[in-house]
Amino acid sequence: MNVMKDLELDVQNLSSSYYELQVLWDVSFQVEKGDIVSIIGPNSAGKSTILKTIAGTLKPLKGKIFFHGEEITDQPPHLRVKKGLALVPEGRQLFPYLTVYENLESGAHLKTKSDIEETLELVYQLFPVLKARRNQLAITLSGGEQQMLAIARALMSKPRLLMLDEPSLGLAPLFVEKLYEAIEELNKGGLTVLLVEQNVYMSLSFSDKAYVVENGKIVMEGRSEELLKEKYIKKAYLGL
Repeated sequence: MNVMKDLELDVQNLSSSYYELQVLWDVSFQVEKGDIVSIIGPNSAGKSTILKTIAGTLKPLKGKIFFHGEEITDQPPHLRVKKGLALVPEGRQLFPYLTVYENLESGAHLKTKSDIEETLELVYQLFPVLKARRNQLAITLSGGEQQMLAIARALMSKPRLLMLDEPSLGLAPLFVEKLYEAIEELNKGGLTVLLVEQNVYMSLSFSDKAYVVENGKIVMEGRSEELLKEKYIKKAYLGL
């Protein structure tokens, strides 16, 4: 199997289920190195299932997942993290009664002490509020601060591909703007981003390429700026 050199992720004919309920059918897409790629679609379309299957927390019924040309379909989640995959799940899933620092440290459990110290400085530069609150319990942070912590914890593993599941959900517009500024800065630094986002306009405005998922299947794909002009997208997702 020849995989393009600049291909970060290659998902081929992926089908997945929750218990006995099949959620995805033959989903195929690619993420090129350095791109921001969005997956959009209605609620319960299968978007989060795609990310969980790539992360390894769900086992596919069939299909293949390649990361940097290596097949990782059957590898356990911790090995995928070690290879450079990181997922920020919907709902954040922080350790509420651990401190900010302890949550960050938990994201770096596969790294050396020097790696942790180096990455901590980068994380604190990106999210200064986390440095100021490093000794506070995660449960005491605001929703926006918790989302920053969730992203920062994922960054502690020094990923090559960062997957974000609904990062703006339930956040005030000011925090959403700060989060997206941080994600953009990370991307400019070379980090590839795969984004699931309910805010379709923001998602398409922010990303390079997008895939539309409906009823567990990809029904449309293209450059994001082109999809913003599509009549179907305007009508179904933007209310225009």
